[in-house]
Amino acid sequence: MSGPARARLERIFRRALAAVDAEAAVRRALATDAAGALAIAGRAVPPSARLVVLAAGKASAAMAHAVESMAGDRVAGGLAVTKRGHGRPLARVVVRETSHPVPDARCERAAHELLAAAAGMRADDVALVLLSGGASALVACPLPGLSLEDVAVTTACLLAAGADIHALNTVRKHLVDVAGGRLARAIAARRVDVLAISDVQGDPLDVIASGPCAPDPTRFADALAVLARQGLRDAVPARVVAHLEAGARGEREESVKPGDPVFARVGATIVARLEDALAAAESAARDEGLRPLRVGAPLAGEARDAGARLAALARRHAGDAPLCLIAGGETTVTVRGGGRGGRSQELALAAALAWDGAPGVALLAAGTDGTDGPTDAAGAFADGGTIARAAARGADAAAALAANDAYAFFDREGGLLRTGPTGTNVGDLVLLAVDPWPRPSGSV
Repeated sequence: MSGPARARLERIFRRALAAVDAEAAVRRALATDAAGALAIAGRAVPPSARLVVLAAGKASAAMAHAVESMAGDRVAGGLAVTKRGHGRPLARVVVRETSHPVPDARCERAAHELLAAAAGMRADDVALVLLSGGASALVACPLPGLSLEDVAVTTACLLAAGADIHALNTVRKHLVDVAGGRLARAIAARRVDVLAISDVQGDPLDVIASGPCAPDPTRFADALAVLARQGLRDAVPARVVAHLEAGARGEREESVKPGDPVFARVGATIVARLEDALAAAESAARDEGLRPLRVGAPLAGEARDAGARLAALARRHAGDAPLCLIAGGETTVTVRGGGRGGRSQELALAAALAWDGAPGVALLAAGTDGTDGPTDAAGAFADGGTIARAAARGADAAAALAANDAYAFFDREGGLLRTGPTGTNVGDLVLLAVDPWPRPSGSV
């Protein structure tokens, strides 16, 4: 991709990230005065109350740092669990780095530690729960009768089958002991304040981080239906299916349901969301001389299909004034090959194949958390010259897509975007800069 086109898209992306910065978002939700009074989302904290932080997610360390900087010695301690590489030193809150997206032993230990901290609080403490995307895996201890391997294998199967976040969390809420309102039930304090960064369309509190402090409307039968729909009943461990079937028969305790009195003491506020990033991207596009056009439907479904659809949409706007198509959400990847990549990289690769040779178009697709799949890249850039540049360097785009090997393709071609951990997570963004070019005769 040409330097100016890539730089322009990256500037827009950086502006979008700044709008959902985790520290800034938490600071906006907290208020202090010269006398030391503290309020959380407009709710005053009693002067004598200790503040205990319980944080989980990719942005949890950044969020906890904001709390420490604002509340100072009002913070009595706590725990922040984040993805490996996303942590930072904190003064009063302990930080644990664990595995994502498939949980390992560190995730199980951290989940037990989080639950112990919740149960060890005093009644007059205030529990400040900080949630962001990724927490479902980062704090994952299996329910009685299941093993960590059961949870890990089931998670890996769902991811490989292209399950979306709603389906994935419906199953996880019935396998692990933090999700589905169980953290709220474990907290001994009489008051719980939740500040959440949403990475889910519509900001449903029961889906963000698998809803550790929200009522869960799904049931064991719904989890079984997900496995059947994804064709995984025979692929996941038999003990998982037996556990879910027993739950559907009423032989296992359900997750915490709407109407449970435990939620009367919980107040929840979304402090940053995808919409904030999309609005900032629109403003940044205008500043770059591009007319912003929001793609109506959120990003969803197979990443390669979304890439092809967006490429076609860009072609339809080829004769318009210079503009920037803006989309956000979360696609999925059904693993068909043994390569390495992430959903944003796969989307960009599919778009590049659809655009091969087309002038006047450029795309950036990236995760707002700074990591795309099991890679060190946030995403990738692509344009009409991507395929030719890659071929000159010995990379076959079609073969890479077939093998789910977008990372190796873009690493060789030069299109990877590496930001490092961003300290936030509101889902994925796709930015398409479209400049005028003549439409072929007979085109749409």
